[in-house]
Amino acid sequence: MSQLPSEPEFEQLEGTVLQALSELTTSLNAFLKANPSYQKALDIVQIPERVLQFRVVWEDDQGQPQVNRGFRVQYNSAVASASIPSVNLSILKFLGFEQTFKNALTGLSLGGGKGGSDFDPKGKSDAEIRRFCVSFMTELSKHIGKDVDVPAGDIGVGGREIGFLFGTYKKICNEFTGVLTGKGLHWGGSYIRPEATGYGLIYYVEHMIAKACPEYSLSKPSTLVAISGSGNVSQFTALKVLELGATVMSLSDSKGSLIATTEAGFSKDVVESISQLKLKGGSLESFKSFTDEGKYTYHPGQRPWTLLSKIDIALPGATQNEVSGAEAEALVNAGVRIVAEGSNMGCTKEAIDVFEASRKKGGAGVWYAPGKASNCGGVAVSGLEMVQNSQRLSWSPEEVDAKLKTIMKDCYNICLSAGEKWSGEEIGAGSDVLPSLLYGANVAGFIKVADAMKAQGDWW
Repeated sequence: MSQLPSEPEFEQLEGTVLQALSELTTSLNAFLKANPSYQKALDIVQIPERVLQFRVVWEDDQGQPQVNRGFRVQYNSAVASASIPSVNLSILKFLGFEQTFKNALTGLSLGGGKGGSDFDPKGKSDAEIRRFCVSFMTELSKHIGKDVDVPAGDIGVGGREIGFLFGTYKKICNEFTGVLTGKGLHWGGSYIRPEATGYGLIYYVEHMIAKACPEYSLSKPSTLVAISGSGNVSQFTALKVLELGATVMSLSDSKGSLIATTEAGFSKDVVESISQLKLKGGSLESFKSFTDEGKYTYHPGQRPWTLLSKIDIALPGATQNEVSGAEAEALVNAGVRIVAEGSNMGCTKEAIDVFEASRKKGGAGVWYAPGKASNCGGVAVSGLEMVQNSQRLSWSPEEVDAKLKTIMKDCYNICLSAGEKWSGEEIGAGSDVLPSLLYGANVAGFIKVADAMKAQGDWW
């Protein structure tokens, strides 16, 4: 791994930050051995182009001034302009680093960036959140623009917050422009944006199933799917699985997991009820109060991965590092064939090692897709929203969905092709070993960003 004394966060922080860089450099071993000149690009791409930190002063409901820190990391704009509560600068560097390669895999002209604040919206009134957003955007507006940096919503930033932020930007700059994505449909937003990450995940998984295990088609009720999380991504993942005809066996939140006790699984009505529950700030532990007893069991303090004796497809959709090595082993023992992340870096390194070792055995092994590939549907539709804003158009839901399907298909094929070439294994005619989509995603995203940087004179 390259040493970066100027970026100590990558070396000193444990967990996802170090994991992100380690995963990339490991995936690039075979490629860099064949193309050693790209080592310089790897050294350079690890350092963000620009890091912004600023003070956010806002007034609470008692008229007292409060202060928070705001951040924006503009990581890489070689491909194009760059695009949460309780964050710090190190976390945002990791997220921006990952975002750079995820955006590259969409095939759209998107760079990489992340921003946020250490402001916690829990327990705050709408008025307090509005005043915070106004103060935050008052400073951030100096550093973003439709051709400079286009932020999007993330954890803790939904339609309400995007509305406050966009309205403030419009007043300050006196222009109506596509400077934020995730906007309301009637003021520059796009159809399918709320559904995009969950839908895109399933579109990616469909291609994995077709190649690796067509007997587990999502059109079959006998195909059992485990999903973690119960927020936006997981809700629409579950609804798309049910629409196609397969069976959803689990959902979860930070307090525990809800498991279907029969192979009938979750119904559409139940998923929609959970969605309404979450909008009101409820947790799954109260689920028993509005559904038939006996069809579901609630497991406090547990994730779904060890609670199911039989599962075909696992889709982590909650948060980072939510699948441990031991939980990965449990999934393998339950017969899982496909694991694809709806969350960012949902699997620990130990879990990924388990899945990759299973893949290398061939046959009925596990095929794993990293979030930077499988969950890029959200940022893809953000890119489509930017295109619609630039052209002053509004595409129909069917048009956006069709474009999303094409983007996810292309992303899968890019990862598959690069994995076949750079997995460092003998994969080809007569082999039942599938290429590593992990290696493929990392190599393909890196090459696109590195080549754009080279063409623009950032390395030579």
